[in-house]
Amino acid sequence: MHTDKLKIYIPAILLACIGFVIAYQFVDPAPPSSLTFSAGQKGGAYYAYAERYRDYLKQRGITVTVLESAGSLENIDRLRQHKADIAFVQSGLLQSNEHSLQSLGSMYYEPLWVFTRQGLKLNFLNTLQGKRIAIGMPGSGTQALAIKLLQDNGINENNATLLPLNATQSAAALINKQVDVAFIVSAANSRIVQTLQQQKDIHLMHMARAEAYTRRMHSLSSIKLPQGALNLQLNVPATDIQMLASTATLITSDSLHPALQSLLMQAATSIHSQAGLFSNTEAFPSPYASGIAISATAQHFYKSGPPFLQRFLPFWAANMVDRLKVMLLPFLALLLPLFKIMPPLYRWRIRSRIYRWYEELGKIDSALSDGFQESLLDDLNRIETEIKKVHVPLSYAEELYDLRLHLTLVRNQVEDKRT
Repeated sequence: MHTDKLKIYIPAILLACIGFVIAYQFVDPAPPSSLTFSAGQKGGAYYAYAERYRDYLKQRGITVTVLESAGSLENIDRLRQHKADIAFVQSGLLQSNEHSLQSLGSMYYEPLWVFTRQGLKLNFLNTLQGKRIAIGMPGSGTQALAIKLLQDNGINENNATLLPLNATQSAAALINKQVDVAFIVSAANSRIVQTLQQQKDIHLMHMARAEAYTRRMHSLSSIKLPQGALNLQLNVPATDIQMLASTATLITSDSLHPALQSLLMQAATSIHSQAGLFSNTEAFPSPYASGIAISATAQHFYKSGPPFLQRFLPFWAANMVDRLKVMLLPFLALLLPLFKIMPPLYRWRIRSRIYRWYEELGKIDSALSDGFQESLLDDLNRIETEIKKVHVPLSYAEELYDLRLHLTLVRNQVEDKRT
């Protein structure tokens, strides 16, 4: 009797599948399986961190291509031109009304090291007139920040010599007395910073007005380099030094899939939450000092952590369930009623093979009131032949045998009339 069930249930299943297909049209598209990450120069912090993101996402089935760049400004251009999906950008380089890009937050401090040659007695940036100043390469966040700070202090190419040198070139020029001041944005443990701190005739400028800069430029933070933090044995630096720092922000295009944004936030927490020289444990990633709006996905992450499903399922499985949940309610709303009416419909279909013959037996029984007719026996013989062809599941056999008993009863009545 499996055929009977198939005839009942297959239309219901087909109807449910049609509903499934219709509902699927409203499901969000799956996230891409690859990303392009615009980083910085090889050997720099941006590039090194981008490689860590690449390794983290590779374990979750996402392929990341890391691109070398001149720095933050080139990264911004790539994002705007859709040549990259995600990039590190120094805070303060984007306007708060940026529409095509959004931030996943600040990832770590980027200290600004202003190194000067000994004997210049430079305490404030507004005293740099006539000096040779290394300000970083074009396209880099270092140069953009240096120019902004110098302009606010009245220093420009008309009253100082501004040299576009990268960090390595700036350090070499300072050691060789080819420049007087060097602006360098780099980590405290970088080779360049360590090298310059070991030079007796080179000093790190104390930013006495650091707090004032942060009030004028909200993307900057005032940080303190404690005495001896770089080298306890040699007591470097010899005193506490106030410094300025921007933050490295993780910027994406506004079209990046929310599931990938969530995965990137998990990667950021894994990579950037450790304590550093200027920050405590879990200080980063942070929704502050980004300079532009934080994406809705990142806001939810900072408030509630990873999505519920991604806490327990692999990324691909969690994403699939999350995408298909929009289909669950309409699918169940259609499927449950269908399967609720299927059993009664099946019972009706089986019993209809039996009960349809009672109508004809009733007509024969009624016809006996007019006396015996030979045609009544012919009808009974025909009905008996057809009933023998009826097959029902064992659970309905009793009703089939009742029908045969009733047929025999009517036949006996007809035979009695005949005699």
